[in-house]
Amino acid sequence: MLNRHARGFFTALFSPLARWLLKIGVSPDAVTVVGTLGVVIGALVFYPLGQLWWGTLFITAFIFSDVIDGIMARMQERGGRWGNFLDSTLDRVADGALFAGVSIWFFTGGADTPIAVAAMVCLVLGMVVSYARAKAEALGFHANVGIAERAERLVSVLVVTGFTGLGLPTVVLFSTLCLLAAASLVTVIQRIIAVRRQSLDEFGGTASEQAA
Repeated sequence: MLNRHARGFFTALFSPLARWLLKIGVSPDAVTVVGTLGVVIGALVFYPLGQLWWGTLFITAFIFSDVIDGIMARMQERGGRWGNFLDSTLDRVADGALFAGVSIWFFTGGADTPIAVAAMVCLVLGMVVSYARAKAEALGFHANVGIAERAERLVSVLVVTGFTGLGLPTVVLFSTLCLLAAASLVTVIQRIIAVRRQSLDEFGGTASEQAA
């Protein structure tokens, strides 16, 4: 939901930067890879050291690469399957690193097992959310539905984790992760139902055609 509503704003904001990067010879794929590396470093270096605020700032500096590379690809009219595959695959790497970093810190120096477990649950359910859509599309269905898409998951965990590093009570982070896990589970169920309905419609259509 959030990514659809914010797309126009961020496209206008980052178009000058995207145009400049293309002008100096930087490719969309390079932006995708560098952005992912930045997120992974921020999540798996800063977070496990307990630097939640600085880690969040570091990650935020790279997280918008996911927007910039798409703008660059459209400017080049190169929105092909390779770029889509690379972007989607590295998004999963970045998401996994983010929740893993939070979990590592709270399993160790942060000493808050409930938060660590909640982060791991979010990691697993987030992967299932993405997999459900990818598998559906590979089978010819559509599953772009749900209340917890990638943008919502990233914004919520980054904002609350960052402010936790500035003294926000950890119960807020725990509550956020629990709500995010619940929303992710609902999204998985929504996508399963959406594909099931399409499957039944497809079966009914085929049966009707054969009967005719």
